[in-house]
Amino acid sequence: MQATAIQHHDQDHEMPTSGNALTTLALSATLHCLTGCAIGEVLGMVIGTALGFSDLGTVALAVGLAFLFGYGLTSLPLLRAGLPLASVISIALAADTLSIATMEFVDNAIMLGVPGAMEAGVGSVLFWGSLSFALVVAGAVALPVNRWLIARGKGHAVVHQTGIHGGPSPRAVAVVATAAFIFGSAVLIAELLDGSPGEGGHAKTAERSLAHQAVR
Repeated sequence: MQATAIQHHDQDHEMPTSGNALTTLALSATLHCLTGCAIGEVLGMVIGTALGFSDLGTVALAVGLAFLFGYGLTSLPLLRAGLPLASVISIALAADTLSIATMEFVDNAIMLGVPGAMEAGVGSVLFWGSLSFALVVAGAVALPVNRWLIARGKGHAVVHQTGIHGGPSPRAVAVVATAAFIFGSAVLIAELLDGSPGEGGHAKTAERSLAHQAVR
């Protein structure tokens, strides 16, 4: 009966293959995927930096959690709808793997590329600004990937064809992503204009304190 239901949904949910309809669907899929990635990435970065993990260890933890939460957001609505676990795993892997991998590659490359971002710590504006900027840029890079997949009946198209959807509203995620991009961009621009990229607020304050003591 479940297979019949999925086939019925397949007939009722034809995938667009071009134009604005395809872009809109790809954007919705990307925002959905970005939500899971962001949750996992933020947790991984916070835990890794707070516990003093190496950059590689922090990145590995963040990537692992991003995949976990990304797959989880796709899987939960399908499981609640009564689909068997084996089918849900297959759908989640097909829907999210390439999208999450793209986001994680871009996101962590930016975090590693911004001087001092990984070392700044969770109490630093530089850390959060860099992470916010990196996540949104990663989502933007993943958008054409998802569009390409959906146009070929792959990626998120596999989920869409079931007719089962869940997770936060794409519009709400888009609003949050826009705010995150503005915040992250402002932080990185301010850091660049300050002339001491990667030093972090605490390090600069310590340097000023040492200089003041030397003068005294």
